[in-house]
Amino acid sequence: MNKTVMTVDDSASVRQMVSFTLQGAGYGVVEAVDGRDALNKLAGQKVDMMIVDLNMPNLDGLGVIRAVRANPQHKFTPIVMLTTESQPAKKQEGKEAGATGWIVKPFRPDQLVAVVKKVLG
Repeated sequence: MNKTVMTVDDSASVRQMVSFTLQGAGYGVVEAVDGRDALNKLAGQKVDMMIVDLNMPNLDGLGVIRAVRANPQHKFTPIVMLTTESQPAKKQEGKEAGATGWIVKPFRPDQLVAVVKKVLG
């Protein structure tokens, strides 16, 4: 059975690139336009992993991670941040919120697939 990854980003072009890359590698993809949209879609959807932007309207990436971690059903769902932010303090904040990993934009498609494969086993 294919694994499903949710990509959460307010940039349509980034969502398209992530979706195209992951679908090409055989993964199912659910797209969300911001944090609130992600939490709404997560309620009725089984996802094996999430790739979340940090800076978004309505609910940022850290808020998404905290909300997902607070839900027993998704407490252990791997969440990788995909963001332009690369400061150690931001990475530490993400880690404390419960992020599994961190990828800095712009990303290489092969790098993204490698991270997803590593995280999902």
